[in-house]
Amino acid sequence: MSTTTPAPVTEQAKVKLYWLEQSRSQRILWLMEELKVPYELQIFHRDPQTRLAPPELKKVHALGKSPVISVTAPGSTEPIVIAESAFIIEYLCDHFTNGTNLLPKRYKEGQEGQLGGETESWLRYRYFMHYAEGSLMSLLLISIIAANIKGSPVPFFIKPITSAIAGKISSGYLEPNFSSHFSFLEAQIASSPENGQFLCGPKLTAADILMSFPLIAARGRAGLTQEKYPKLWAYVERLEEEPGYKKAAEKIIEIDGKFEANFKL
Repeated sequence: MSTTTPAPVTEQAKVKLYWLEQSRSQRILWLMEELKVPYELQIFHRDPQTRLAPPELKKVHALGKSPVISVTAPGSTEPIVIAESAFIIEYLCDHFTNGTNLLPKRYKEGQEGQLGGETESWLRYRYFMHYAEGSLMSLLLISIIAANIKGSPVPFFIKPITSAIAGKISSGYLEPNFSSHFSFLEAQIASSPENGQFLCGPKLTAADILMSFPLIAARGRAGLTQEKYPKLWAYVERLEEEPGYKKAAEKIIEIDGKFEANFKL
């Protein structure tokens, strides 16, 4: 009796990324390049006046934000729509890792399934999957709001007031918090497992991909300088030199004509 070996799920599934310029969706594109997942890319552009995402994205997901992906399983016609960067990354890594190192080994030898048996690399991985959006990204969003307040088109006699408000937010809240976070990350790079050059060890993980966006956006404008944080600065440069990062950027340039590693609200 002859048997047919089913094709790998990556060859049968249909994955579509709804990509928005200057948004967090660029790291999802990088992830799919690393996973070698066949995908379709649909590009959206921000409104040139408001800089907000176009209303067409609400047809994909009710919040009208990016990144969003849709995944159609083999044999199905109904796609699953998934939003939120960390959820998207975890879902794709659950199904499409294909022997990559993007997920660190979870348990130490002989301690499989035991409480406290997790490897340091895995614990770091899970931590940074939450930290990227839950801690670091929130500071960047506040910094953008403060910058918008400072640069808002108001009458000249009100300008000193808006500038003072933005300055107080920056000096009283943002600067000390950014300093704490960047010092923490500098120490995390220095203490990476197995003397690695990434946050979770010697190999690039999905957590590094998730962390790339806020760090690239913060570089040079939130107190993240090479002089103050040389290890963290070098880490960000290493991320930009990763083949998957470059390939994702080239893909956008090929389709859209330009690529900007930045973000808007």
